[in-house]
Amino acid sequence: MDKIVIVGASAAGISAADALRQRGFTGRITLLGSESHLPYDRPPLSKQLLSGQWEPERLRLRSAEQLTELDLNLRLGATATGLDPHRREIVLAEGEPVDYDGLIIATGAAPRRLPGGDLAGVHYLRTLDDALALRSRMRPESRMVVIGAGFIGAEAAAVARDIGLSVTMVDPAAAPMLRAFGKSVAELLAALHVDRGVDLRCGTGASSLISERGAVTGVVLDTGERIPADVVVVGIGAIPNTGWLAGSGLLSDGRLDCDEYCAVASGVYAAGDVASWFNPLFGTRMRVEHRTSAAEHARAAATNLLAAPADRRPFASVPYFWTDQYDLKVQAWGHFDESCDLAVRHGDLSERKFVAVYGRDGRVVGAIGAGMPKQLREARSLIVEKAEFPG
Repeated sequence: MDKIVIVGASAAGISAADALRQRGFTGRITLLGSESHLPYDRPPLSKQLLSGQWEPERLRLRSAEQLTELDLNLRLGATATGLDPHRREIVLAEGEPVDYDGLIIATGAAPRRLPGGDLAGVHYLRTLDDALALRSRMRPESRMVVIGAGFIGAEAAAVARDIGLSVTMVDPAAAPMLRAFGKSVAELLAALHVDRGVDLRCGTGASSLISERGAVTGVVLDTGERIPADVVVVGIGAIPNTGWLAGSGLLSDGRLDCDEYCAVASGVYAAGDVASWFNPLFGTRMRVEHRTSAAEHARAAATNLLAAPADRRPFASVPYFWTDQYDLKVQAWGHFDESCDLAVRHGDLSERKFVAVYGRDGRVVGAIGAGMPKQLREARSLIVEKAEFPG
């Protein structure tokens, strides 16, 4: 194997390149990125960058010197539009096709768009340019409506309130991040936002936008109520960037499915938000949209791409993720959702300092905490051990 191509120049892509070099690959590594920016970190976009605490340079995943040491053929502004796995060629929007011996797909995901949501003043938050455009509109006298109370929406709302904007947050669920964390933690986050002055409208969605001369002026709720807005942030989920793979034969009902080794097909591996894989630790297929998982996934994919078939290792990770809202950091491990049971092990949810575990089918499948990092790390071990849930 002499030529490896990585499609996607963010956390998963750069981690895959690192792993290839660390494991002794001396051939040509081509890293294709559709954006013009050097590889950068995405979690700070909705937090430190949006608030103005950080500037773009601080988000870079590797310095210029570190990129030089990796000896990459780094091609920015190169958008993949197709793949021919038989000829082992990647088709680009501009330029000649790129051939490969080995391929790692790390094209991430794109924001789910709101119908009619291309008006001036309507913002999505996925790229550096998205975050800078939104930051430029966040002035204390502005009225912001946030549609969707997931990670992106709740974090953007928190930053906006800290800056002094008037914020209304809308979500069909009963509380912010309910699907991710379940009722008890979601209610904690709801109280936090209300305490900070957010007009929280849960249990209703946004049916349409109001505009004047091509710019948004408000949001119409499912209830018929009209909320005035100078700025609208849309955070209603993400869609894996698999469109460029149409016709490649690699997709299953539009999904990019990997096996437990991160392999999609012979010589083709995938990692990060774009890919689902079978996680043997939990005994299920999953697709995880979190920064730490993307890097871990990419390292596993790169390692297995280089390995002999008998030496490959399953990617049996415990996903880790976090959210920063106001002065509260909530951290979590595992694979769980609102259907799981919850048991508090340390502290008290009402005090916003706690550690709790999630259970499914009588076993611990997740852990969550705030303000108690040591106890949370200890709770993580219960997931790996498949400990009995204390319910």
